[in-house]
Amino acid sequence: MIWLWCTRASWALLPVTTGAAFADATEGWSTGPSRLAALFLWVTWSVGLFTLFAPRPWGLTLLRVVAPCGFACVAVSSASTSAASAELALASSGVAAILALSAPTALAAANAHAYGDEQRFPLRIPMPLLFGPVPVAVALVVLGVVSGPLLLADGRYLTGALATVVGVPVALLVVRALHSLSCRWFVLVPAGIAIADPLTLTEPVLVRREHIARLRRTATAALPPDALDLRLGTIAGGILMGLTEPVEFGRRRGRGNADVVAPQLIAAAVVRADAAIGRARTRRISA
Repeated sequence: MIWLWCTRASWALLPVTTGAAFADATEGWSTGPSRLAALFLWVTWSVGLFTLFAPRPWGLTLLRVVAPCGFACVAVSSASTSAASAELALASSGVAAILALSAPTALAAANAHAYGDEQRFPLRIPMPLLFGPVPVAVALVVLGVVSGPLLLADGRYLTGALATVVGVPVALLVVRALHSLSCRWFVLVPAGIAIADPLTLTEPVLVRREHIARLRRTATAALPPDALDLRLGTIAGGILMGLTEPVEFGRRRGRGNADVVAPQLIAAAVVRADAAIGRARTRRISA
């Protein structure tokens, strides 16, 4: 909880620590774009602060967009301000972004909608997506939302209208795809463990306590061919769950295909994996 409050405090201070850098960066702009850029920044900051005080999965998705983009904007603006302002803005926005994207924030968002006596642990963003498609998707969202209005405010009406008509729908589609990354959970429930992963499974699956033989950490990439690997290339946070008998999972195959598998070994990359295993032990789940 203390880390979540540190995140809120660092985000709340951003207007004070980065305001001078942004003001200097937009000083030479015309009135319309300058005011609209300031409005975008205030809205972004307000949305981020709200989602930190009222964590939700959709709020985590928004934070994953605005936090890195806020730092990128500060980095671009740093060349237009004094060294002291640039250093303060870069340091504060970097800390705020790191904390906003950290495990405590993800855990708070995941458990905001937890039902009764359950505890949700987010699944890690797959590494092949984190270092490729995800940054590109974040950039597309921001460009799709802000480029058209900024062009319109600058008097370039035809270009701005085209950018808005094309960019906003693209941004909405990309945000929807990004949101699936915020709804992947390893859930401890009274009956056992439920796994919800819209990227790899057609629907959430409950593995009952009596069917779980062992639960342990794994740091290996290789698994038996009949195992169900939900890590998607991510090794960090690996949890290996062995079952006493096969349990059926609906596994996605590409965009529109799926098949039913019945593994006895399941691997998932979980945020705070050690804590998840420790909590499982307190619930009398074999570990």
